Amino acid sequence: MSSVHELIRGAAAREAAGSERPGRPASAPHRKPIALRATGKVSSCDTELASDPWAIDTKPGYGPGASVEDVIPGTAPRQGPLPERYTRASDEQLDEWITAAKTALGDRVRILGHFYQRDEIVKYADFVGDSFMLAQAAKQHPEAESFVFCGVHFMAETADILSGPEQSVILPNLAAGCSMADMATIEQVEACWNELTAALGPAAEGDLQPVIPVTYMNSSAAIKAFCGRNGGIVCTSSNARTVLEWAFERGQRVVFFPDQHLGRNTAKAMGIPEELMPLWRPHLALGGNTAEQLRDSKVILWNGFCSVHKRFTVAQIEQARADYPGVRVIVHPECPAPVVEAADGAGSTEYIRKEVEAAEPGTVLAIGTEINLVNRLQQQRPDLTIFCLDPVVCPCSTMYRIHPAYLAWTLESLLAGQVPNQISVSESVAGDSRIALERMLAAKP
Repeated sequence: MSSVHELIRGAAAREAAGSERPGRPASAPHRKPIALRATGKVSSCDTELASDPWAIDTKPGYGPGASVEDVIPGTAPRQGPLPERYTRASDEQLDEWITAAKTALGDRVRILGHFYQRDEIVKYADFVGDSFMLAQAAKQHPEAESFVFCGVHFMAETADILSGPEQSVILPNLAAGCSMADMATIEQVEACWNELTAALGPAAEGDLQPVIPVTYMNSSAAIKAFCGRNGGIVCTSSNARTVLEWAFERGQRVVFFPDQHLGRNTAKAMGIPEELMPLWRPHLALGGNTAEQLRDSKVILWNGFCSVHKRFTVAQIEQARADYPGVRVIVHPECPAPVVEAADGAGSTEYIRKEVEAAEPGTVLAIGTEINLVNRLQQQRPDLTIFCLDPVVCPCSTMYRIHPAYLAWTLESLLAGQVPNQISVSESVAGDSRIALERMLAAKP
């Protein structure tokens, strides 16, 4: 099966060829469809994703394929230019340099690769997993001097918090951020907290705390620290229910950020009605709610989302069932609630991976999560029919910015005694973050 990069690159080549036809203006590109072998359906995406990331890293926004609704903060880190040695290298040269540097560095350096990363990067990873699993890998390998985190910024921050003080964590491309994590800034969260505590008032003697802050792993270190110093906790998509149960033992309600969908889906599964889950929109007074609505609430949801998982719809599930009678539909809990309710199962990336691993030969699986992972699962289980619910090939655009050229540059820099793109969380932030993360680690589902 073709990799996502090959599919997009092929579409880009067809687009370029089409733009050279006589009478076709060069400024009006015609996007060609991408055929997905898993479904036989026609699919298309922003073919500029096939462009070398160093050519687009200087542009505003999260890059090709990202939702236009995602507004990147002005403070988001940008990646400086790569030396031409790497930008002009062929795939074969980059592979040779990465392999040689990785061999020379040995156990001094560990490469961590997220499940959603492109195949051209995953093949070099010493550990592959979700953000929590990779942060744990960093914590469990004190022998490594450096971790090269092939993921996005908040993941590298968490790895730095959990790794030793003498270890360095490196993000090969600083432009690899996360739009969901950026949807909640520490300034917005602190303002929300001040408004909430004023509206809810103090707890009566012997009562539970008025509100407990809970943040998803997909958030900045500053917000994790905020939760740590305010009696709160971090959650993953695997233990979100356990974390909410922990919070309700200590508080009357929860404020959950930044992903409204994971919070809503988890709370609904616990029997909490949607009318007790007001949405907090950070640019409105009281988040756009009345004080009464907030006092009556059980879970206050921050208005954030994952652009990839927001793409999945009930109509896509209905189409999959029409095309493949008996198909099993599994989705990530970052999907909207109607999608989760229409699916046969919902869970974390690791849950999805285990569902595929346990499937009987011949099973048809429609999966609602990032396309790189779906493609990889199909490659690992050719005896199954596996396809992505979303017919549009659109990977996580920021994760996709980790290109082999950046990995080669990072490893060769380390070999030369330089530490590029180090992600460092100050101890004042790391200490409070660690409190919230340790509470998360103890909240085992």
